[in-house]
Amino acid sequence: MGLVLGAVAIDLMIGDPRRLPHPVVGMGRGITFLEARLNRGTALARRLTGALTTLLVVGGVFGIATLTLWLLAMIHPWLRLVAELWLLSTTLAIKGLAEAGRAVAAPLARGDLETARAALAMIVGRDTQHLDEGEITRGAVETVAENSVDGITSPLFYALIGGAPLALAYKAVNTLDSMVGYRNARFADFGFASAKLDDLANWLPARLTAVCLWAAGALVNAFTPARLAVAGAFTHTRREAPRHPSPNAGWPEAIVAWLLQVRLGGCNTYQGVASLRATLGPGRVALEAAHIEATLLLVHLAWGLFLTMMLALGAAGGAL
Repeated sequence: MGLVLGAVAIDLMIGDPRRLPHPVVGMGRGITFLEARLNRGTALARRLTGALTTLLVVGGVFGIATLTLWLLAMIHPWLRLVAELWLLSTTLAIKGLAEAGRAVAAPLARGDLETARAALAMIVGRDTQHLDEGEITRGAVETVAENSVDGITSPLFYALIGGAPLALAYKAVNTLDSMVGYRNARFADFGFASAKLDDLANWLPARLTAVCLWAAGALVNAFTPARLAVAGAFTHTRREAPRHPSPNAGWPEAIVAWLLQVRLGGCNTYQGVASLRATLGPGRVALEAAHIEATLLLVHLAWGLFLTMMLALGAAGGAL
């Protein structure tokens, strides 16, 4: 537990410095290497080699991390401690997510739509060139809400269960999904196993995150002048979250939409091709730049509540 708290502190202070090597880079190279050699043949063959790739990458990351930490402990326990702290911190994106959200919110608040669109393009796959303030805000709010799970709470969840090896294995699952988990001609079969494993890995953390976001809304109401729509928000979320194309992303997005009384989802354009998805939230309030900061506040409170809840459960389990 102390290691996880230390990793959170490291991430909050320094984030992911580009000058330091990052495990996800190595994961990405491994995935690219295997995909180039195994993604071929019939649909069945692609599903089988995709499952093999998933097993090799996730199992390999877990095994390498476990072996590395064991070897370092044999040299000196402090080496293992430092290495595990660093490895755990690389699985978190608390500071990075906040910086990405504010990189959109700041220029948007001063009316610089061009800079805000460029910043949004760095964190979403949709076309951003012609988006207005509301649509730029929607993209940022959706991204911050969704990534609060795979960038913060899911890594925390697995770190508390299995330390750096399991947190890194989760990160490998997430990286596989982001690279090959697409429903297109190239990856629909090869990435099938990766996408399903990512859905499974995030299933519980996504729902716990939604509960914590709802509780965060209650805290905001209790200690600030803001008045978020907490009453009924979770009931609406349970009804609307399954409308999202992802079995998990709809939970944090829907609860944020209902707390802020905005509407998320709708039409996105990818390389000029429109893609419609179900809407989430009542749409009683027009989206504007301030909603990005409001979402960041909810996310920060939510991961704090999530960590506190997990630590309390761990302590209770240890006491029993």
